[in-house]
Amino acid sequence: MNNSHIDVWNNCLQIIKDIIPSVSYKTWFEPIIPLKLENNILTIQVPSPFFYEYLEEQYIDILRKTLRREIGPGAKLEYNVVLENANYSDGKPYTVRYPSRNKADLNNKPVQVPFDVTQPSIKNPFVIPGIKKVHFDPKLNPDYNFNNYVEGE
Repeated sequence: MNNSHIDVWNNCLQIIKDIIPSVSYKTWFEPIIPLKLENNILTIQVPSPFFYEYLEEQYIDILRKTLRREIGPGAKLEYNVVLENANYSDGKPYTVRYPSRNKADLNNKPVQVPFDVTQPSIKNPFVIPGIKKVHFDPKLNPDYNFNNYVEGE
């Protein structure tokens, strides 16, 4: 696509605005500044490292999907993070470039329990029906027990 970085970002914002609550949109997306679009990599500037981490944790899926819709399947996101209290000699804020992690979140998969835990017939929560109690020989010497214990001399 021959869109500029500003057009691509504004199109993404239109989609994101319809998906998330307006307070979240104003807090987390309005402060973002699109910087450039090169080789299907959109670079955006965010105000702080915390901002970058929060976007990566909470909104990376939305960002990834909207960018792929606007740029294509090879779309990538890169952050230019403004470091607080750090300026160049000309007064411009010092920034650090971070690529998007582009990793799927590690989530625990839901587990199906083979029985209904709401049944009133289960009285002891530590007893699970259907599981056999396994008896095994611990191979411990029966002479060594608390009744035969003698403190060292």
